[in-house]
Amino acid sequence: MDWFADNWWVVWLGLALVLAAIEAATVDFVFLMLAGGALAGAAAAGLGAPLPIQVVVAVVAAFALLFVVRPVVKRRFMDSETDHGIGSASLVGRDAWVLETITETDGRVKLAGEVWSARTSEEVGPLQPGTQVRVIEIRGATVHVAPVGQLGA
Repeated sequence: MDWFADNWWVVWLGLALVLAAIEAATVDFVFLMLAGGALAGAAAAGLGAPLPIQVVVAVVAAFALLFVVRPVVKRRFMDSETDHGIGSASLVGRDAWVLETITETDGRVKLAGEVWSARTSEEVGPLQPGTQVRVIEIRGATVHVAPVGQLGA
């Protein structure tokens, strides 16, 4: 145990590794910032600072990382405003081309390289092949579309 008392940097490094492992499970960047504070404590210990100074350095570094660096990192890697939709939900708002006349009961479009069943509302009327349309909703395996020119009207 005397060896650990003379080599606090090993204790700080072990703490940093444990905190980094916890971060790998949580992925919220809190424990990563605390691990950074522990690394700062290890650096202070490696430079020969006494234990109270090591603790102060670790706490100050951890708080600085938590309140200055973490918000920036979180904004960068956890962008909650952008819709990273996957599957069919990501196709809403995309343009498609009519392959077979679309009515309120039948039709086909080419969307994202695939042929989809399509429907339109009664107010729009039939859409002829070659018309560019935009997906406004997806229900099951059927897209509901509107002509691109009439979306703003």
